[in-house]
Amino acid sequence: MPSKKDILDLYFMPARRDLIEIAAYLDRLDRHDGVEDFRVEGFRKALAALQNPGDKSRAEAVLLALSDHSESPIPAATMQGAFGAPNESAS
Repeated sequence: MPSKKDILDLYFMPARRDLIEIAAYLDRLDRHDGVEDFRVEGFRKALAALQNPGDKSRAEAVLLALSDHSESPIPAATMQGAFGAPNESAS
C-alpha cells in the first residue's frame, strides 16, 4: 500500500499541471466576449463539487455534477456524441 508521500511523489506534479490548465481555461473564458452556455455552468458545478463533495468521494461528486440525470430518453438523437455536461434548460 503506498503512503501519502508515495502518492505525492507520483501525482503532485501532474495534478499541479492540470490545476494550472483549468485556471488558464477559465481565464480564457473570462477574457472573451460572448454568451456562456450550459457547459460552463456544469463545469462550475463540478468545481464546487470538487471542493465540497458531501458524503461522496470527490471523483464521484464531480462526475455526478457533469452527468445527465434525466430518466426519460429523448425520441431521437440529434447528433452523435456528447457535450460533457448536462443541458438542464433543454430538459
